[in-house]
Amino acid sequence: MSGQKMLKFTTVQRDMPEKRPPNLRKEDFGEIYSEYATEKAAEQASRCSQCGVPYCQTHCPLHNNIPDWLRLTAEGRLQEAYEISQATNTFPEICGRICPQDRLCEGNCVIEQSGHGTVTIGSVEKYITDTAFEEGWVKPIRPHTERSESVGIIGAGPGGLAAADMLRRQGVQVTVYDRYDRGGGLLTYGIPGFKLEKDVVMKRMDQLEDGGVQFVLNCDVGEDLSFDAIRGKHDAVLIATGVYKTRDLPESGADGIVSAIDYLTASNRKSFGDDVPEFESGELNADGKRVVVIGGGDTAMDCVRTAIRQGATSVKCLYRRDRANMPGSQREVQNAEEEGVEFVWLAAPNGFAGDPVTGVKVQKMRLGAPDATGRQSPELIEGADYVEEADLVIKALGFEPEDLPKLWGTDGLEVTRWGTVKAAFNTGETSIEGVYAAGDIVRGASLVVWAIRDGRDSATAILDYLGQTATVAAE
Repeated sequence: MSGQKMLKFTTVQRDMPEKRPPNLRKEDFGEIYSEYATEKAAEQASRCSQCGVPYCQTHCPLHNNIPDWLRLTAEGRLQEAYEISQATNTFPEICGRICPQDRLCEGNCVIEQSGHGTVTIGSVEKYITDTAFEEGWVKPIRPHTERSESVGIIGAGPGGLAAADMLRRQGVQVTVYDRYDRGGGLLTYGIPGFKLEKDVVMKRMDQLEDGGVQFVLNCDVGEDLSFDAIRGKHDAVLIATGVYKTRDLPESGADGIVSAIDYLTASNRKSFGDDVPEFESGELNADGKRVVVIGGGDTAMDCVRTAIRQGATSVKCLYRRDRANMPGSQREVQNAEEEGVEFVWLAAPNGFAGDPVTGVKVQKMRLGAPDATGRQSPELIEGADYVEEADLVIKALGFEPEDLPKLWGTDGLEVTRWGTVKAAFNTGETSIEGVYAAGDIVRGASLVVWAIRDGRDSATAILDYLGQTATVAAE
């Protein structure tokens, strides 16, 4: 039966969910892709070739069992598809929306390599879990047995939340500490609503809270509560703070030059209906301004597309390499261009004019020999400098880890030369017994899906550790 439902890639064309027209979608922060209808989800899932070696699964950091849930979707067995999807992924509805599938599962799809166009894996994944929420298949967390051991998790981003979910399901008492007033980390305050509507994140937060996860919000570890106090209160601790320190540029202290995280956080707070003085004053608001965003990653794409929606008069993105060599998702670049963003390739900042800022001094570049990573290195073109006019400049150059040992006043926590926490591969064990680390604070700024993977791996290691300590205590 299942064979008849699948391998339709030769007769059924790849078809993404309908995308709202640019002139409509840039008027609000709603998600730009509509939902698949049941028939369309089944049709697109049926294109999967069910290949013997599923590269989509191999190239997914969570190793999601993609061929099986595609087959079940094609057969109309959606609840079973959801069960298989969530067995390996704590937040499939979030990954379906924000994973760069073009670089991961879809980019390695076998039928894509044969010229038939990839299976729309991310859109089907999103559809399955959205349907599961609507139908009541997403069950509350109710552990079979409560355990006495407790774990403290520092950071309510995807890594910390994934670990909290797994630990709580095993009956462990879990407390999550976070500096913000809402959980979710970058899912809540970093990623704009047009990629991830906030009620999707809040639904998961509610599920975790309802399942017994305790949240201590507005808590800045090192100031409001010491790291040692958290260690003393719990049997194990997971550090999942992410990386929030913005990479900076020299001479970027003028009014009108802001960091991407501050800009995006203000916009997302506004969408929650919060009072945001920096937005109201215009400091973190692009309305009526000529905006220049510096950087070429996904954060830069989030900034340029946010500025368009805020009513900027013009939005330009400066990147020192060309389109082919940019780190951001090509799908996001296309969406940005459709919405009116202008990309200025092979352009590097070399200072700023005015205070408040009136422009970015730009050096034109060309691509030279490949560097150690194989990417062509930008080289300066002499005498081709010019000034790009701007009223608001947003720095989206990536993030670095904060100095946690210094912030938290703890000498025993070893870090790497990059400032990330030194942790064991696959377990997240740090130099302090009973303390683990997961996500960006270990691997540097990376993808949400990797943070989820790390959080799950660390939760497994913590469960092993708690079991061992319980055995020792019993002896």
